Amino acid sequence: MRHTLRNGLRVVLAPDRRAPVVSIAVLYDVGFRSEPEGRTGFAHLFEHLMFQGSANLEKLEHFHYIQSSGGIFNGSTHLDHTSYFEVLPAHALERGLFLEADRMRSPRITEENLANQIAVVKEEIRVNVLNRPYGGFPWLQLPQLMYDTFPNAHNGYGGFEDLTNATVADASSFFDSYYAPANAVLCVAGDFDPDEASEMIERHFGPIRRRKKPQRPDFGEPPLSSERRDVVVDEIAPIPALAIGYRVVDPAADFPRYLATVLLAEILSNGDASRLHRSLVQSKGLVTDISAYLGTFGDPLEERDPTRLTITSHYADRSVTDAVIAAIDEELDRLATGGVEPGELRRAAVQLAATISQELDQVMNRSQEFAKFELLFGDAALILRLPELLNEVTDADIRAVAGTLTPTSRAILELVPGAAA
Repeated sequence: MRHTLRNGLRVVLAPDRRAPVVSIAVLYDVGFRSEPEGRTGFAHLFEHLMFQGSANLEKLEHFHYIQSSGGIFNGSTHLDHTSYFEVLPAHALERGLFLEADRMRSPRITEENLANQIAVVKEEIRVNVLNRPYGGFPWLQLPQLMYDTFPNAHNGYGGFEDLTNATVADASSFFDSYYAPANAVLCVAGDFDPDEASEMIERHFGPIRRRKKPQRPDFGEPPLSSERRDVVVDEIAPIPALAIGYRVVDPAADFPRYLATVLLAEILSNGDASRLHRSLVQSKGLVTDISAYLGTFGDPLEERDPTRLTITSHYADRSVTDAVIAAIDEELDRLATGGVEPGELRRAAVQLAATISQELDQVMNRSQEFAKFELLFGDAALILRLPELLNEVTDADIRAVAGTLTPTSRAILELVPGAAA
């Protein structure tokens, strides 16, 4: 069930009375790609600010009201959206709706809150990137090699100087630009009555002032025309690593071909019987692990164009780098010319469909996935048709996609341990 409030907020309702639990997800059409130059990491920083109090709530009260109800909550920032969610007992639905509406109306953007959260984000970068082996590899470095424009290539976690220079005025402008109701999708999933939920949503979100929806720029870039290569040094990594990124088709413009690319990645690396694992790990012994995936963080259905297929691997000796690349090329050529083995495509489609179904069985995932598909593809129910659409992918589709993953369409990033540099 879908409808739109007068202020432009899109609403998706997914009732399921099997368990007395509800999940609320609010996704805003803003992410790393929306950050202005000189403000790297700002989308993620603003996600933190959204938990620092709001129009009627002091700092930490959002946490208190969710946790005292027996619920959980979180937020996350991605290339093309920022997500907030709560999971609550069914009787606490209105409490969750009030909390989300209150910060959509007016988060507490103050000098104190901004300074605190800048410090928190910097510490997060130290823990997850600077002081961790392979921290940020390859999601922070590979885009800088693959893309030419700031929105697609910059560091989404943020540079310390940019974070330090962020101001309350910047944050207020960011909120006014991107956190309008018309730039968001609200999804409620779980145990509720649709009519009652609709009335609650209208009561809490309806009065929020309508603001102009920002015009999303076209972030598209021409495809790569020649291979790009670079080397990064990781002072604390124990062994070398490799990341190969291939530009792929626009998910929105050609969804069937994009799904074929998703299944190709499954065929390449999902499980011990996958193509790359059999060849590079079991047979040739070149690498200790290898994976192929779409999307920055491994979710193939959370990004618009441009996006990529990434193949990553770790291995003991840097001298085998070229052999690893050659072995990957060999498997891709084998698929492009010979197609899939009997049962291989069907097995990959069934496994992926089963994974999607299992994830949707959790109410927390269901609310976020419906909201995400509504935001990115304009159709929340599209995710329910994925098993059928995956089953329609053919051997010819896989061959065609594999044939596009050539040396001229890729970027190769090699990570070298500091001791070996």
